Amino acid sequence: MPVKSVIEREARFSAKNYAPFPVVLSHGRDAYLFDVEGKRYIDMMSAYSAASFGHSHPRLVAALTRQLGRVDLVSRAYHSDNLGAFCEALAKLSGLDACLPMNTGAEAVETAIKAARRYGYDRLSIPQDKAEIIVAAGNFHGRTTTIVGFSTEPSCRRGFGPFGPGFLAAPYGDAAALEALIGPNTAAVLIEPVQGEAGVIVPPEGYLAALRRICDRHGILLIFDEVQSGFGRTGRNFCFEHENARPDGLIVGKALGGGLLPVSAFVARRAVMDVFDPGSHGSTFGGNPLAAAVALEAMRLLQDENLARRSLLLGKTLRETLARVDHPAIVEVRGKGLWVGVELDPAKVKAKDVCLAMMRRGVLTKETHATVIRFAPPLVIEEADLLQAIEIFQDALADVHPAHAASYAL
Repeated sequence: MPVKSVIEREARFSAKNYAPFPVVLSHGRDAYLFDVEGKRYIDMMSAYSAASFGHSHPRLVAALTRQLGRVDLVSRAYHSDNLGAFCEALAKLSGLDACLPMNTGAEAVETAIKAARRYGYDRLSIPQDKAEIIVAAGNFHGRTTTIVGFSTEPSCRRGFGPFGPGFLAAPYGDAAALEALIGPNTAAVLIEPVQGEAGVIVPPEGYLAALRRICDRHGILLIFDEVQSGFGRTGRNFCFEHENARPDGLIVGKALGGGLLPVSAFVARRAVMDVFDPGSHGSTFGGNPLAAAVALEAMRLLQDENLARRSLLLGKTLRETLARVDHPAIVEVRGKGLWVGVELDPAKVKAKDVCLAMMRRGVLTKETHATVIRFAPPLVIEEADLLQAIEIFQDALADVHPAHAASYAL
């Protein structure tokens, strides 16, 4: 079927909650994606970090195939023979005690919210229905009505209210301002160690450690949302490890499913996880045997191929090379590991136009907040492909702002 017909059929029969670029992808391998006409692209998005291990990694495909030959779904009404191994591996990797598996990142965030509130009532003696959770301005934790209710982004909230109370927003990166919001009804702090959708915003050094000290001082929970930043993306297994700021609860997803399945989890200290009892929370597909098999292999792969270290080293190359690109539209280059945002001056260029020009040249990425281009390739990307993607970014900048051709010094 012609590309135009494929796009038109999707537009006719699907919801218009996305505005995808005009490319129709058919298959992928490693750090490459291919369209229906056979053109190859370097993937600099990794499906928002869900494909951190690359596309169709043979070890992950083999793990999925082996499990498909045994059993697919049994529900949590019964035990399955690999759920315990999955939960143990995730708990040990994060340095926490117990795991509650779900499917999507938003489900894991909702799980963390429920855990924090019940912990507040049961352990902190907060009056019923008065628990508060402190979040950060500019946050993105998902799309459920509860979650968008504490977003500070108008486009996420418009038309979806009324929203429930119980959330206070502090400026991101300002530990003192956050502490000033803590009151007698505060149960937890919920923060992204790096704000991805906000534009790959990296907080000041020491911010995560400061949050850990603040929460200890006030006896409240610290919960990190590492759905995007986890599993090697920032150069460590988890971003909190950069500052040794282990949380009481950790939200993970995306890369945990190896790019093959939706797998997420809330991981926590035993005292936090024990607020749940039978019937208080669950998911038909959460922790299913297929998900457990793939997630377990993904964690093994992360360690066997030393992908966090690879992300750290290649991320340094990525940031340093992008920082040498000379173009008046570039405002800032920021990031951690293989996760970089390049902020552009909207008065000079539109980030979307640059992304489209990159797509035409064989590199796929996506803008966020209209001014930031994301560079978040699979952790398995080769350095030569990484550098080629940056060269194509330069050419794309020159395309949309021809008065000043981008260049950089090797």
